[in-house]
Amino acid sequence: MAVKQRPRTNSERLKERYPLLWNLALIAAIIFVMAVAAHLLMQLGTRHGSRCRVPDFSGIRLHEAQRIARKNGLEIRVNDSLFVPVYEGGIVLDQLPEGGVEVKPGRTIYITINAFREKMVPVPYVAGRSLRQAKNMLEIAGLEIAELIYRPDIATNYVLEEFCGKEQVTEDSNLEAAVGSGVTLHVGVQYGNNSTVVPSLVGFSLREAKSRLWELGLNVGRVEFDAGINLLNQRDAGVYIQTPVSERTVVLGSRVDLRLTLDRKKIDDKISEAERVAEAAAAERLRLALERADSLEASALREEAAESSAAATDGGYRYNRDNEGFFD
Repeated sequence: MAVKQRPRTNSERLKERYPLLWNLALIAAIIFVMAVAAHLLMQLGTRHGSRCRVPDFSGIRLHEAQRIARKNGLEIRVNDSLFVPVYEGGIVLDQLPEGGVEVKPGRTIYITINAFREKMVPVPYVAGRSLRQAKNMLEIAGLEIAELIYRPDIATNYVLEEFCGKEQVTEDSNLEAAVGSGVTLHVGVQYGNNSTVVPSLVGFSLREAKSRLWELGLNVGRVEFDAGINLLNQRDAGVYIQTPVSERTVVLGSRVDLRLTLDRKKIDDKISEAERVAEAAAAERLRLALERADSLEASALREEAAESSAAATDGGYRYNRDNEGFFD
C-alpha cells in the first residue's frame, strides 16, 4: 500500500529552491530575536523607567544612613571624612547626589562623615631646605605654614629653624600634629634682597592661594568668607578679593588678605577687574624701575665726570709744577 506524501509547504519549496537566501533570512531572524532579547534584559537589569528619590542623610549616623539606603534600593559609600568638633563622630556631613534628587535604584551615594578624632601626622624636618622644598614637604604631610618669619642671613629663602607650636622641630624630634595644622618657619633673607611681587590669586581656591603665597615668601592674612560658606563647601569657594592687589612689590613676609565666595559670576567679574589692576600695577612697577635705572646711570655718569675732572686738574697741576721755569 503506497504511503501518501504530505504536500510541501511554501517555506519548504523556497528552502529547496533558494537555499542561500533561506539561510541568510534565517540568520537575520536569529540576530533580530537575540537583539530584542538583549534589549529586554537590559531594560530589566537597569530597571528602565524606575526612579527613586535620594533621602537626605545629613545629620544621621552612618549605620542609620546605610539602613535607609538599603530600604530605598541604594548603596552607601564613604568617600571622605572631616573632623568638625561641633558634630559627633560618625555623623554624615555631606552627600552626593544631594537629598531629594531622583535616581535609578541601585545608585551609589557618596557621603562624607565626621571623624571620631583628629588625624595626627608626623611633622617633617625641613630646616636647611629651600622654602619651596619645605612647603612641598609640609603639604605632602597634610600640614601647612602657620607663619613665615624672615631673619637676616646670607641664605635667602632657606629655612633656618622650624617650630610646631612653641616646640622647635629638630632632626631627631618625633613630633606629631593634627592634619591641617600649621608650622612656623624662620627663613633667611640677605640685605637688599628682601622684596617680592604679589601674585594674582583671584579665582584660586583657598588651598591654592595659600600655597602660591608661601611659595613666594608671603604670609596669609585675614581670610573672610561670603555668607553660606562652611567647612563642607569651603573647598568649592574661590578668591574674589585680595589685598594688596597683584603685581605690587612688597617686603618678604608681608601678609595678603583674602575674601572668598561660591558665586562663580562674582569671581569671573573680579578676574577681569583684577587683570586690569594688575596690568596697571605692572606698568607702574616698570616705570619706577626705569626711573631708578636712569637715576643710577645719571649718578654714575656724574661720578665719572667728577673723577675725570679731578684727574685732569691734578694732572695739569703736576705738569705745571714739573715744568716750572722751563721757559725761563
